[in-house]
Amino acid sequence: MPTRTARTSWTGTVQEGSGRLELTSSQLATYDVSFPKRAADEADGTTSPEELIAAAHSSCYAMQLSGILGRAGATSIALEVQADVSLGPDPAGGFHLTGILLTVRGQVEGLDAAAFEKAAEDAKSSCPVSKALTGVEISLDAAVTA
Repeated sequence: MPTRTARTSWTGTVQEGSGRLELTSSQLATYDVSFPKRAADEADGTTSPEELIAAAHSSCYAMQLSGILGRAGATSIALEVQADVSLGPDPAGGFHLTGILLTVRGQVEGLDAAAFEKAAEDAKSSCPVSKALTGVEISLDAAVTA
C-alpha cells in the first residue's frame, strides 16, 4: 500500500503567523492555515487540521461501510457521511480533539435497518482512520433513508 504525503510551510508565531498546506501526493490543492481562524467559529476560507481529519474520516468511513455492506449482500448502496471533529481545551494544557461525530445516511437495498446499523458500527471500529483516532471518542448516528 502507498504512503500519502502532505506538507505545510509556516511563517511567524502561532498567533500572528500563517501557513500553506499542500496535498503533495495528489497535487490536488493547496490551502491556507491559521491558528486564529482555526480557533474561530467561522473558518473564513481557511482550513484546519480538524477539517482535514474530518475529510479523511468521512471518506475512509464511507469506503469501509460500503465494503461491509457489499459483503453482507446489499445492493444499490448510496451513502452520505459527515464527520464533525471538535477541538477544545485540554485539561493538561493546550488543546485536544474533544470528539468526533460520524453521521451516515444510507439508501441500501437487500438489508434491513438493523443490519445497516450493525454494518455502520462495524465500519466505525474497523475504518483505518477510526483506528488511528482511538484516543478520541467517536460517536455514530446511522440511519437508513427512503
